[in-house]
Amino acid sequence: MPMMTDVGRTALMAGAALFMLSAAPALAQQDPPAPAAIDNPPPADGPLAGRPETPGAQRLAPLSSPPFATEEADLPLAKIVVPDGFEVEVYAAGIKDARTVRVGENAVFVSNWQGNKIWVITEENGERTAEVLYDGLDWPNGIALHDGTLYVAEHKTISKVDAIESHLKDPPPLETIYDDLGDPRPHGWRFLDVGPDDKLYVSNSAPCNICMLDEGFGEIRKINLDGSGAEPVLRGMRNTVGFDFHPGNGHLYFTDNNRDWLSEDLPNGELNRMTEPGKQHFGFPFCHQGDLADPEFGWGYDCADFEPPVAKLGPHVAPLGMRFYTGSSFPQKYQGAIFVARHGPWNRTKKIGADILAVFLDENGDVTGMEPFLSGLIENNEYIGRPVDVEQMADGSLLVTDDWNGAVYRVSYTGD
Repeated sequence: MPMMTDVGRTALMAGAALFMLSAAPALAQQDPPAPAAIDNPPPADGPLAGRPETPGAQRLAPLSSPPFATEEADLPLAKIVVPDGFEVEVYAAGIKDARTVRVGENAVFVSNWQGNKIWVITEENGERTAEVLYDGLDWPNGIALHDGTLYVAEHKTISKVDAIESHLKDPPPLETIYDDLGDPRPHGWRFLDVGPDDKLYVSNSAPCNICMLDEGFGEIRKINLDGSGAEPVLRGMRNTVGFDFHPGNGHLYFTDNNRDWLSEDLPNGELNRMTEPGKQHFGFPFCHQGDLADPEFGWGYDCADFEPPVAKLGPHVAPLGMRFYTGSSFPQKYQGAIFVARHGPWNRTKKIGADILAVFLDENGDVTGMEPFLSGLIENNEYIGRPVDVEQMADGSLLVTDDWNGAVYRVSYTGD
């Protein structure tokens, strides 16, 4: 076989190099198309603080519900999906920004937060009516009923009115009983409940997306019913808008909305459980979802030193109201379960949530699983409804508020 000359060897190497160069574009995976840029992105402050200045992130901004409550005939009732044997009906419409719902003896109360009102729904001769009970308040998101007294948590204060159902036509002025809440205007919508110990429990969330917390923030406090004796029962909560007490052991379970702008898929919203009042820290701002150190504030901390959630509820899903089901009209599998309203993310490109989850527990109160209970309110990656709160009625049916449409739905079980 003849020996290859230097010229031949050079030509062969050049040919191989040319082949590799010409083949490279065919073998390399190209980047997918970038999100379209927007001409005038809003300034990155308030809830946008920390937003990456890239086209995909700049397209995301807090969502406002439609300017008017949806007419009852136009509500997305036919789109709502529930398990076989259940049915959904409109309980009330026309309550713009309907948020927290509480059931009294003969009336249902609904707060609407940004509308600064509290509504009351009554029924007479088979006709249901929704009317404004109080107006001109300051973010009255949190409401609670206890022994006939209505408690209202506004942005900075907690007030009460006794025997409210005896004064629905002529409600007396609210009486302030506590005025030492912080001023976290971001996340300043309170959640309020009365515990099995006959104490008021109120949230004082973090006044930021992500920051070191001043004393008093990132906590849930318990307060005597007259407004005295306030004390924190937990720390490291970012922003809860829903909690309830286990009907057996009294443990406090609460939803928590985790930080924004870490990524599209992290961190998850949380379902947490407090078992030792005053002794547990749930991680914020150092650790999120129990196992994810914050890239800024997590240095030097170990997530194992904080209380982990009992369930991860999905990235940025904004879990809000939650209630233990203590009725008997739903099938056995739901008795003792928690119903959680997932409002749905504004800061995630692909929308998820906008539903009610059923979360199942074992005899120890640990989560064994979860599944959708009410869904169907996302269409073409747009919200057509956003659940906020859940509450059980005396007959075991479930009320669900929808602030997107300004409506309250009633879910009942009619059989297989």
